[in-house]
Amino acid sequence: MEITSIPFFSQDDFSTFSNFFSFSPQSDTTTSATTNPVNPKKRARTDLVDEHSNSHGFKEIITNFYPLDTQENIIEPKKHKSQFMDEYFNDFSQNLAEIELDQFELKPGGGESSGGGGQHRRLWVKDRSKAWWEQCNSPNFPEEEFRKSFRMSKSTFEMICNELEVAVTKKDTMLRLAIPVRQRVAVCIWRLATGEPLRLVSKRFGLGISTCHKLVLEVCAAIKTVLMPKFLNWPNEGKLQEIKNEFGMLSGIPNVGGSIYTTHVPIIAPKSNVTAYFNKRHTERNQKTSYSITVQGVVDSRGAFTDICIGWPGSLSDDKVLEKSALFERANRGLLKDVWIAGNSGFPLTDWLLVPYTHSNLTWTQHAFNEKIEETQKVSKEVFRRLKARWACLQKRTEVKLQDLPVVLGACCVLHNICEMRGEEMGEETSFELFDDPMVAANGVRSAGAVQTRDNIAHNLLHQNPSGIGFR
Repeated sequence: MEITSIPFFSQDDFSTFSNFFSFSPQSDTTTSATTNPVNPKKRARTDLVDEHSNSHGFKEIITNFYPLDTQENIIEPKKHKSQFMDEYFNDFSQNLAEIELDQFELKPGGGESSGGGGQHRRLWVKDRSKAWWEQCNSPNFPEEEFRKSFRMSKSTFEMICNELEVAVTKKDTMLRLAIPVRQRVAVCIWRLATGEPLRLVSKRFGLGISTCHKLVLEVCAAIKTVLMPKFLNWPNEGKLQEIKNEFGMLSGIPNVGGSIYTTHVPIIAPKSNVTAYFNKRHTERNQKTSYSITVQGVVDSRGAFTDICIGWPGSLSDDKVLEKSALFERANRGLLKDVWIAGNSGFPLTDWLLVPYTHSNLTWTQHAFNEKIEETQKVSKEVFRRLKARWACLQKRTEVKLQDLPVVLGACCVLHNICEMRGEEMGEETSFELFDDPMVAANGVRSAGAVQTRDNIAHNLLHQNPSGIGFR
């Protein structure tokens, strides 16, 4: 902690200074003890000192504050004591105003003034080291070390900074310089990538803890506003046909336009509505009380998100989360025609959602179909594994408030898409094993026509003849 120094009075000066404000030497005890004859309890009002003793005492006090060679020219007994006080404090204020601040110097007009003096404000500033960030921000910093730290290459990081520059740039003020855009984005990405506590992020970047927390939320909000419309959206007709072809080559199931999966992100127990966020399956597996929120996502054949639904309580099953999503509403309006979304047994069978057989005693045809649809499910499960491995903040409870968490998780999904589209590889240090225990949907069949269509697909897969499969 560095503060600028100003001269303070010593203990002897303070004792003299108290006399300076009283301007009264100790009065005679006999005089001060005199009482009023009319009212014995009320003391008589008397003059404490005479004019001669007052002038003599004041002269003695003033001489304590001035050098000996100027004492004769300063004190004149007949001057009023308030005049001497004004002269002294004017001189003291002038000397104080000339003190140069060691760390900060405000622009003219930026300081606060009292009366006629233009006195500068003095700031308290904690000295924090920015050596680590300055090293990472150097052009000579190794590419591999940068990729290991931020889960992306320097070129991808530079692209993100350029995209977010307008949204996150702040102006300099008279008190301090604004944090550069690169440092703002770096704080956010480092926090998402490592999941480090804000206390450690603060030390690493040389910023305050509250400042780092604010930067994470601001950059995540900018990612949601600026980058999500560009890098996370439902594919157009041409792109959708490419996805269908790639999924068809993978599993043999025709017209699959995406694979859906739902994962849980642990959270700190909320202050209200705790039971809604209680995760029974994670609690039983970990033997520890767990709370979570859900992240539902649809991915394409190349491992990029095309639709996400974030923030519903962890006590909800996968089919209940699906019913509350915008994807479900679009499908019910008929916007998902001639396309299948492949899901696991936790989702219901509908006219647009294809899931495996869940009853016992499966036939060879049904068993073969389950194996093929499992191939498409591996794509979405692998995407969520890579998502949590790349952004370690999703692996443990974070310090983000519950109402702010969906924006942070959405930013992780957008950054994941950017890294996947730009071919960012993941090292061995980012390995992660995904644990989500899907439960069979309570109402596993929502469409009788879909049951017949699924049987036709399974029959054609077994006989290696996918042609002629249609939708009902």
